[in-house]
Amino acid sequence: MTDKPALLVVDVQNDFCPGGALAVTDGDRVVAPLNRAAAIFAAAHLPVLASRDWHPARSAHFQPFGGPWPAHCVQDTPGAELHPRLHLPDTGILLSKGMDETRDGYSAFDGMTEAGSPLAEVLGEHTVNHLYVGGLATDYCVRATVLDALERGFAVTLLVDAVAGVDVQPGDSKRALAEMASAGARMLKVAEIKL
Repeated sequence: MTDKPALLVVDVQNDFCPGGALAVTDGDRVVAPLNRAAAIFAAAHLPVLASRDWHPARSAHFQPFGGPWPAHCVQDTPGAELHPRLHLPDTGILLSKGMDETRDGYSAFDGMTEAGSPLAEVLGEHTVNHLYVGGLATDYCVRATVLDALERGFAVTLLVDAVAGVDVQPGDSKRALAEMASAGARMLKVAEIKL
């Protein structure tokens, strides 16, 4: 089967970057390598997709309602916006997830376009069979997305210099990287991308 790759940028939003409600330490360091990756994919006329958390104000995901996390990426708030220095092509496809107030929605495969198309359907329309993944956070949404993609039969390349983790427990990100590699994800730096 011919390799048909796409770039998937996971949740590079203000609330996950320094100063945000659920900041990943140095989370904004993923922006520059992801911009380079997006430019590579756009130049090759290959799909670039981005997921975002798009939570309702009342969510079982949040601490005030019994969840594990402080409120973050609430719909139509500055914290939910993509990082201002993240440059995606005009043809980029945005998917929103976490809109169900009873579900966490970690994986980008829980996301859908504004028209209501789920990620798997969008990838099918573009005949994509290989995802290059980067974004936030390594140990949660990136991990869930990569494992989902592998389970669904996609080849996955994780861009290791374009991810950063929360590390609620020390070493969570390292363990997540090992788990993704063990499940079949290939590890690559952005500079090593060859399409």
